[in-house]
Amino acid sequence: MKAFRGPKVWLWRWRRNPLKRRADVVEAWVVLGACLLTVLAGVLSGLAAAGSVEDGLARERAAWRPAVARVVTQVPGSSPASSSHASSGERIWAKVRWTAADGSAHTGQIRVEPGSRPDTPVTVWTDPQGHLVTRPTTASEAAFRSALIGLLVGLSAAAVPFVGGLAVRGRLERHRMDAWDTEWARLGPQWGRMV
Repeated sequence: MKAFRGPKVWLWRWRRNPLKRRADVVEAWVVLGACLLTVLAGVLSGLAAAGSVEDGLARERAAWRPAVARVVTQVPGSSPASSSHASSGERIWAKVRWTAADGSAHTGQIRVEPGSRPDTPVTVWTDPQGHLVTRPTTASEAAFRSALIGLLVGLSAAAVPFVGGLAVRGRLERHRMDAWDTEWARLGPQWGRMV
C-alpha cells in the first residue's frame, strides 16, 4: 500500500520540517545518489562504447584493402546480360583466387554473378594477412553504428543504478509503512477511549 502523497513540492526532503523522519532523509540521499549514478553510468559507458566501436571500425577501414580476384571455375546459371528475367541482386557462391599484397596466393569462396566464366575479375576485400573479409564500413556507417551501440550500452548501464535505486526506495517505503502500522496498532486503540 502506497502512502498518501500530497501535491509535489520540489526538494521537500531537504527543507526544515518537524515531521521529517530519518527515513525521509535517507530516502532523499538514495534518490539523489541513484539519479547521479544513473546519469554518470549511462553517459560515461555510452561514450566509452561508442568510442571503442568507432576506433575499431576506423582500424578496419585503414587495414582492409580491396584486391582483384579471379573466378576459378564456371559458375552455374545464366549471366545477367543474357537473361532478361534474372534479378540483379542474385548471387551464387563461387571459388576465387587472388594474390595478397605480400605476394602469397590465396583462394576462398565469395558470392558472384550467376554464369560468371573462369578468370572473370571480381573485387574482394582482404585483411593484412590476405584473408577474405567483408567490405569495411564507410565513415558515416561507422558513426551511425557506434552511436547506436553507444546508446544501447549507455541505456543498459544506466538501468543498473536506476533499478537499484528503485529497489532501495521500495524497501525504505515498506519499512516506513511497517513503522506506521506499528505506531497505529499502539495508538489506534487509545483513540476510542478519548471520544
